[in-house]
Amino acid sequence: MSGYLLGMCSFSPTRVIEMLAVLLLLIVTSAVDGSEQRPNIILILSDDVGAETVGVYGGESYQTPRLDEMAAAGMRFEYAYAQPLCTPSRVKIMTGQYNFRNYAHFGYLDPAQTTFAHMLKDGGYSTMVAGKWQLYDNVFEDLQGSLPLGAGFDEYLVWQMKNVEKGSRYWAPRLNQNGQLQQYQASVFGPDVFNDYVLDYIAAHKGSPFFIYYPMVLAHDPWVTTPDMLDDSASDQQKFTAMMAYMDKLVGKVIDKVTESGIADRTLILYVGDNGTGRDIVSLQDGVEVRGAKGDTIDAGSRVPFIAWGPGVVKSGLVSDSLINLNDVLPTLSSLAGVPLPQDYPGDGESLLPVLMGQHELQRMELFIHYEPRWPSGAPARYAFDRRWKLYQHGDFFDMQSDPQESSPLDTGKLNADAASAYRSLYALIESMPGTLQSTYRWIPPKIYYVFIGCVFVLLTLAWLSWRFLCWLRQ
Repeated sequence: MSGYLLGMCSFSPTRVIEMLAVLLLLIVTSAVDGSEQRPNIILILSDDVGAETVGVYGGESYQTPRLDEMAAAGMRFEYAYAQPLCTPSRVKIMTGQYNFRNYAHFGYLDPAQTTFAHMLKDGGYSTMVAGKWQLYDNVFEDLQGSLPLGAGFDEYLVWQMKNVEKGSRYWAPRLNQNGQLQQYQASVFGPDVFNDYVLDYIAAHKGSPFFIYYPMVLAHDPWVTTPDMLDDSASDQQKFTAMMAYMDKLVGKVIDKVTESGIADRTLILYVGDNGTGRDIVSLQDGVEVRGAKGDTIDAGSRVPFIAWGPGVVKSGLVSDSLINLNDVLPTLSSLAGVPLPQDYPGDGESLLPVLMGQHELQRMELFIHYEPRWPSGAPARYAFDRRWKLYQHGDFFDMQSDPQESSPLDTGKLNADAASAYRSLYALIESMPGTLQSTYRWIPPKIYYVFIGCVFVLLTLAWLSWRFLCWLRQ
């Protein structure tokens, strides 16, 4: 806490408000358990779950009672945005930085980066990660990125720590627990293993502040059955429905465990999506069909659920209209835990603690996204948007309310007053942001070039041999 208070020496209005919020939180915590123990933090990141799939966001296709209850007892952010693809989002949420600063490869986190786990561990928290890792290497490039221990986690149980370990994440999973690769039997469902690990960790560490990062594997494809729905003949859409229900059930188990352990008043649980839903899936939201847009920069590709729960932290029953993105998670955890931000933190995010406590909304009017997936799926783009209008750096300007698929760019020479004002503001934001796209084209794996050259060589060789054969026949 002393480090956090020292960081307030500038006495800017925003930082003073954050300081007061932290002090109020500690007073509440002290009244609950007679100590000044800092809040526990559980960050749940679901995989390929867009906002349209969750009931409190108007989702009508899936049963998500525990998430709906979580939002009712806590709060939800109506306008929360991730990157359109998983690794860009995971690097962003773990470091609190825009992708142009530190995202270089798919499936890769630079080992030199400071993560929220480093920050909290240095502040006295025990740290653990359970779930999807995928931050060390990928199938296309020779990389050596970050492993859980190096990224600041004391303990871990992860899927795909390295690409060679990949295996299944669902039935008969292959998982790495603290350096030991384990192949489970066919009757074991991977999401249950991760969830049990989280529940056991809560029970074992409830006496001191802990940070759990729980990047779930649900509800990413492949579409599979679950222990609650074992019909292999079900359609992909039906299996996704079952996967959503099971994901919701597992989130509920975490909330129940925290409550049963008597630490609810000093625990914050955040539930966030990492990007839009898979493109195979069509969901009903407020009576409108929404096709998943993972990898795409339209609203459905990056608008995600963001729900906060914690009786001693979060003012219940609120719906926030603040425009937020994954950059904001790391500074929020810093404020909540009373630990200083990393020394090299560039200030890309803003603490959400005052919003969580019901003090005030963020004053942010627009969001900026730099998206360069470095993966065959998804075209690079830099763009800015508010709650209605979106402008791309290359010039396309859209009304997201009337054109959510972004099929018809507006004629910027014929804008009404509101649209013209939004255009100028979004243009200024884009121009003010550092960083550039390395390419405006879809990424092609470097190895593909070698394959292409090899194919050309084989074809030329076959053509030459055919020509020689024809010459021989003519003799």
